[in-house]
Amino acid sequence: MREFGYLRAPDVSGALALHGADDGTRFLAGGTNLVDLMKAGVERPERLVDLAGLPLDRIEPTADGGLRIGATVSNSDLAAHPEVRRRYPALTQAVLAGASGQLRNMATVGGNLLQRTRCAYFTDLARPCNKRTPGSGCAALRGEHRNHAILGASEHCVAVHPSDMGVALAAFDAVVAYETLDGPGEVPLADFYLPVGDTPHAETALPTGALITAVTLPSAPVAARSRYRKVRERASYAFAIGSLAAALDVRDGRVHDVRLAFGAVASRPWRARAAERALTGGPATAEAYAAAADAELAAAEPLPDNGYKVTLMRNLVVAVLTELAEEVGR
Repeated sequence: MREFGYLRAPDVSGALALHGADDGTRFLAGGTNLVDLMKAGVERPERLVDLAGLPLDRIEPTADGGLRIGATVSNSDLAAHPEVRRRYPALTQAVLAGASGQLRNMATVGGNLLQRTRCAYFTDLARPCNKRTPGSGCAALRGEHRNHAILGASEHCVAVHPSDMGVALAAFDAVVAYETLDGPGEVPLADFYLPVGDTPHAETALPTGALITAVTLPSAPVAARSRYRKVRERASYAFAIGSLAAALDVRDGRVHDVRLAFGAVASRPWRARAAERALTGGPATAEAYAAAADAELAAAEPLPDNGYKVTLMRNLVVAVLTELAEEVGR
């Protein structure tokens, strides 16, 4: 047993003061990922700062018609909230598709965004991993990589981000709010995750010692007709091999507005902006959906064993958008 300190934060400013800029300190919320990594020896914090008592567990409307979701809101409470279900159904579906009921009761919104990859080489201390040990290499490139990235990867890392919730948040232009000792800040989720490049261990744009306090969803009328579809190797608790958050507004047979984000294909939730541009203003047809997916996936660089993800994501886009378009006429 490796010893570590445990401190309970009295408030946000107290949590920041306890953490400081200490690389050996970690914030603890639900602990559903961090504690597992501590058991595996991947994370070895010297101190944990418990956030359980902080007043960050509310979901509130914003002035522009969106929602502000506190960082310590549990995944279960997020999925069950009536306004989330009404305004952003894909977000509820994404949360319910992730983990088990017991884990969703513990896991938090902020922790979900910060969870680490489930690449087996990341948690195998006997194998090289640039995300765990910078400069050691990427064992997945020549090893098991069937569920690894096809977009935005590099020769230094091909791991994927495991979040379901994050995919839906990416589709709806979520903004992450945080606090530091120097004051508050915010960053769009589109910029929250850093490109892999040659520094895959540097995962987010959060300043050192920053504490996520909330995630804000702006008003998005199109989100009321949205869906999250997850493909996994078994129907029970499993991480995605490909997923899609989609929202569609069709008027007179043409696409008025569309939101698309892919999951399990990159190191971050992947906003499919090329596909959105290709669809907006055009016909709402299966052929158009397929062409838009092809436009997005043209940048894909699959590895020898994960090229199936290109076809999978293309089929997901066509199937889900077709279903959403059919709902318009009902």
